Amino acid sequence: MDREACYRAVQSRDRRFDGVFYTGVTSTGIYCRPSCPAITPRRRNVTFHRSAAAAQAAGFRACKRCRPDATPGSPDWDVAADVAGRAMRLICDGIVEREGVDGLATRVGYTPRHLHRLLRSELGAGPLALARARRAQNARILIETTAMPFADVAFAAGFSSIRQFNDTVREVYACSPTTLREGTSATGPVPGLLELRLPVRAPYDGAEVLHFLAAHLVPGVEASGEDWFERTLRLPHGSGRVRLTFPAGISAAGTTAVPCRLQVKALRDVGSAVERCRRLLDADCDPVAVDAALAADPRLAPLLRRRPGLRVPGTVDGDELAIRAVLGQQISLSGASSLAAKLAHRYGEPVAGEASDDGPDRLFPSAEALSGIDPADLPMPRARARALVALCRALTAGDIALDRSKERADVRERLLALPGIGPWTAGYVAMRALGDPDVFLPTDVGARRALSALGEDPAGAESSSREWRPWRSYALMHLWSTLDLPALQR
Repeated sequence: MDREACYRAVQSRDRRFDGVFYTGVTSTGIYCRPSCPAITPRRRNVTFHRSAAAAQAAGFRACKRCRPDATPGSPDWDVAADVAGRAMRLICDGIVEREGVDGLATRVGYTPRHLHRLLRSELGAGPLALARARRAQNARILIETTAMPFADVAFAAGFSSIRQFNDTVREVYACSPTTLREGTSATGPVPGLLELRLPVRAPYDGAEVLHFLAAHLVPGVEASGEDWFERTLRLPHGSGRVRLTFPAGISAAGTTAVPCRLQVKALRDVGSAVERCRRLLDADCDPVAVDAALAADPRLAPLLRRRPGLRVPGTVDGDELAIRAVLGQQISLSGASSLAAKLAHRYGEPVAGEASDDGPDRLFPSAEALSGIDPADLPMPRARARALVALCRALTAGDIALDRSKERADVRERLLALPGIGPWTAGYVAMRALGDPDVFLPTDVGARRALSALGEDPAGAESSSREWRPWRSYALMHLWSTLDLPALQR
């Protein structure tokens, strides 16, 4: 890190760097986000850290004023998609708690020792310390938003004992769990029901994210309204349901929040559910960097002025996204949604619990559930049905991993090797399931139509898109945003 640049960001309280690095103040023993409103410490009294875990490992406690542990994640994790970034995404999803460090290392293709060395070098802390920091944040969410007994909070957050939970909370937050809960509106009328606010980098065009999700929703699995989107969740230890309420208008630069009403069957899935919702929102994107780069193109500049902070909606389940991409090949959005709804009704599992009227009540079918189906039984062209079943079998066998643990290029090659999976489908999956910010789909009908409306020859779309690297996925979203999305043909 450039220490002088970091200190200038602290002096200006620049919110764009929240989550990118953390500031340790040696005179107070606390660490802060760069935008902390407290008096700027002297240069000789500050140290800089790539992660909250690194600051904690250096002996600093979280600032009670700016809450640095609750910042958006670093956008570098998705831009570079290197080993550290892929490992960090898995840690946020709770892999260490479920499979241990050995399981994490296996997923990213390294030995545990080498992975520890790499994470220490890149993020300033090893996998156990990074997972511990995530557990502390999950515990804080549960302490402040529910009336759960602390023993249940400890288990739900991923701690192995009450003592470990108490010691970690005191060390990270310099107070006891009881003190953290004092003054909050913690309630618990429904077990497993939480009201959260998910931090998102601004500017943020939530209305366009909602528009995109609503145009692609699967009845029974998803639902939407004027300012909200609701869907069911398949989580490691059970099912869940989330309702996201999008802020009106486009928020100013800095950090904003998306209200989230989350219900999970198993409380230890809270961390995984939050991380997957953040992926859906593309919460960690650096919109200022994206818009600044794309605005240099006069063709895109008017679109950027109209929709600053436009995002690429991700997914809560990579397997589901890939299956839906195959279902949507060469048919309209409405046709794809109708077909997906039929599959969900026939092969999806019902979800019990509190739901809004006419809200989603089924999980989307798992790859395993669809892998044993006879392609002739699927209501679609035979070739596409065979492609769908082949994809599901590859996902079930682990030949293709869409949890962001593998290198994107390798995943795309494996997708393209399957019968019936072409460049459009592989690129679309990479963009939304793998979080690749640099995908362009030159054969996409919608993109070609939008380019024609801008006076460009669609035949040169691929060469034109090279000027938008490494943010071609966002350029594509701007092109799509000019269309009547529900009528978009693929």
